[in-house]
Amino acid sequence: MSPLSGNRRKIAVVLFNLGGPDGQDSVRPFLFNLFRDKAIIGLPAIARYPLAALISTTRTKLAQANYAIMGGGSPLLPETEKQASALEADLAARFPDAETRCFIAMRYWKPLTDQTAKAVKAFAPDEVVLLPLYPQFSTTTTGSSLQAWKKAYAGPGRISTVCCYPTDEAFIQAHAELIQAAYDKAGRPGPARLLFSAHGLPEKVILAGDPYQQQIEATAAAVTARLGAGWDWRVTYQSRVGPMKWIGPSTEEEIKAASEQGLALVITPIAFVSEHIETLVELDHEYRDVAIKAGCPAYVRAPALGVTPKFIGGLGQIVQNALAAAEPIVTACAWRCGGDRTQCPNKQGAQA
Repeated sequence: MSPLSGNRRKIAVVLFNLGGPDGQDSVRPFLFNLFRDKAIIGLPAIARYPLAALISTTRTKLAQANYAIMGGGSPLLPETEKQASALEADLAARFPDAETRCFIAMRYWKPLTDQTAKAVKAFAPDEVVLLPLYPQFSTTTTGSSLQAWKKAYAGPGRISTVCCYPTDEAFIQAHAELIQAAYDKAGRPGPARLLFSAHGLPEKVILAGDPYQQQIEATAAAVTARLGAGWDWRVTYQSRVGPMKWIGPSTEEEIKAASEQGLALVITPIAFVSEHIETLVELDHEYRDVAIKAGCPAYVRAPALGVTPKFIGGLGQIVQNALAAAEPIVTACAWRCGGDRTQCPNKQGAQA
């Protein structure tokens, strides 16, 4: 309860996501913020900052053209705001005697983590739940966001952290239902191959013990099991940049391979819970063109989870579980990483 007798219990839930430029002028500074992150480019700051400036400058025009397809900027913040509102409503029903509020902390564009940390401090919560909108943990996403939060937040409240939820039942069910609905709406073209497309990572990140790939594969296997028998499926990775070796197979190459075999394609963004540039441009335009040119008989894209009731309800249950714990925790729901995934917070015994 609040230290002030008679006050309602205050619960703050902080939703972490990547962020995206809100207009053409913010594309370059967004890219600079992205590439100067040590979790993205692991060089000392003296080398990383100039390199980030170079990359962001050289890639601005291409990125602006891609964001122009979506109206000039990223829809990620409005999408996340809808999720925050839906989750607030869910939590209000779960905790009718408490004041619950969801805050958004974006890693590379507004509202940035330090800005959100000040807002949460002003709210003066009794409890804080840190909830990434990255279902699968990676040091480059959730890990980076949590480190930024730890540096920025100096306010009150018992803090509990959700590190991941790759096989959460509601999350899996929501994906399965969206995939089936998209396939049914397209007239069930077949024979078809289902591709679970996730954002890729350099292979060296995974070799260093990052659990992301293991968790992506676990999510895909769980969704396929929920869909039932008869699906031909693959896990693939998109959005490769730079000369380094990335994890695979690549979404583009698997699209070509399936199309050349005469298979219809069903694509689902398994690591993205909101529509943004990787779904609305890369999947809907670039990869669709690849499929058509390769002779694909049908290209079906399942939507991101957005405010799907099962997904939002699942997030509400995850928050409730975190608050019910006797001590502040790092929780991964029912998921536990394998012994070689040394970068997993649970494997390291990290505390919130």
